[in-house]
Amino acid sequence: MSDTSALPLCLFAYPGPLRDRLVAATLSGEKVSTTGLLVEYEAEKEELPPVGERSVVVDSDGRHVAVIELTEVRVLALGDVNLQHALDEGEGYTSVADWRAGHEAFWHGEEMREALGDPEFEVDDSTMVVAERFRVVERLIGPDTV
Repeated sequence: MSDTSALPLCLFAYPGPLRDRLVAATLSGEKVSTTGLLVEYEAEKEELPPVGERSVVVDSDGRHVAVIELTEVRVLALGDVNLQHALDEGEGYTSVADWRAGHEAFWHGEEMREALGDPEFEVDDSTMVVAERFRVVERLIGPDTV
């Protein structure tokens, strides 16, 4: 097992059932992509992660569960996200419309609006997103742990 203390953290969603589903989908290989808002990076004054960067996936209990490596990072308009990306998020979406509805519900949620400091934040087709692809390079917990 690797020492993950020097790696940046990969935090899918917020702690709770959604994060746990996303972590399980990552560990099963169903989830190989994720999407964030460019404005999140800007608000946190964070640079976009480079291809090849490794990070440690953290579950809702704060456990380090896997190391992932970025294989692609793209910035594109929300309206340009394609079906393959939506499918590869491993959340069971079968169309871009379903994927978009699920993500809009998250991005328009109270936690995200609070994090962005904008209680009326909304996305539209022109909202810039960061679409990342990754692969699991190491599992840090056993398959029966999640």
